[in-house]
Order: sequence, then C-alpha cells, then structure tokens
Amino acid sequence: MRLLERMRKEWFMIGIVLAIAGAKLEPSIGVNGGPLKPEITVSYIAVATIFFNSGLSLKTEFADCRLHASPCVFCSDFNQGSRWK
Repeated sequence: MRLLERMRKEWFMIGIVLAIAGAKLEPSIGVNGGPLKPEITVSYIAVATIFFNSGLSLKTEFADCRLHASPCVFCSDFNQGSRWK
C-alpha cells in the first residue's frame, strides 16, 4: 500500500524517468522527420500548451483587469503609430 501511495505522490518524476528510458531505448521516434515530428510539436504545440496552462492558472480578478487594460494599450499604441511625421 505504501508503494502505491508513493507512486501517486511522485507520478511526475516516474513519468520523466519513463520518458527518458523510452528515448534511450528508441531514439528514432524523436528524431527530426520521425513519427513525433518534433519540429512541429515542440515549436508550436508545446509552446501553445504551456501558455494555455499558465492562462488557466490566472486568478479571474487579474484576468479581468488585464482584459480591460489591453484595448486601452492597443488603442493608444495604434494612435501613436499612425501619426504623420
């Protein structure tokens, strides 16, 4: 029972060890042009997932404040950029 509890607590480290062991045993899966297509998955999907997860962790008060401020910043930047010099 203690082993199962320990595995539940350390699930992330166990997953990292398994991923590293899998990469060591079969490195051709992650090579450029391989079945995982790391040139696409790392550059687009992984970055989008990281930003999505960090956006989910924002408090709603902070998100509401930022949503209100962004149109003001956009409008002021747009107005300053369109001046004739």
